[in-house]
Amino acid sequence: MQISASMVKELRDRTGAGMMDCKKALSESNGDVEKAIEHLRKSGIAKAEKKSGRDAKDGAIFSYIHPGNKLGALVEVNCETDFVANTPDFQQFVQDMAMQVAATAPLSVTREGIAQELIEKEMAIFKEQAMKEGKPEHIAEKMVSGRIEKFYKENVLLEQEYVRDSDKNVETVLKEMIGKLGENITISRFSRFVLGEGN
Repeated sequence: MQISASMVKELRDRTGAGMMDCKKALSESNGDVEKAIEHLRKSGIAKAEKKSGRDAKDGAIFSYIHPGNKLGALVEVNCETDFVANTPDFQQFVQDMAMQVAATAPLSVTREGIAQELIEKEMAIFKEQAMKEGKPEHIAEKMVSGRIEKFYKENVLLEQEYVRDSDKNVETVLKEMIGKLGENITISRFSRFVLGEGN
């Protein structure tokens, strides 16, 4: 079943879920919008999107120290109430995020957090590589665009493959947690420490 952009748009408009979540739900329900909505609701993603505008001022800071004590991470994850902050599910999620940061060394929580100069520098490198391969300008542009998307997937925490389940990215796991706990949850900041790499 071919999933058209208009079908994805309709599902997004009706649920507020992200584009990739909508596409996946539609393909899993053979293009049936009603079944796709049900699928999104079951996984908590539709609910998560509706909660994303609410203030998340409570939460927790957790650390992860890799065996050997040479690598570690601190992560702050926010939720709306101390009730949710103290649940085992929330605390496990924050712990998992600290492990994710330690394991994958993201540069930022979101794309917006990556400095524009770094993106431009990466684009220039990718373009030079494509031109050296003798690609025509329009093909080189497409290659640069593809490589930048890959760069984001590797370096933006929310877009990274989740270390505990490679079928999901961190954003999907976050949305599932929002759906499960019924509050807006945000990953606000992190720090990663490698022995000998400090000032």
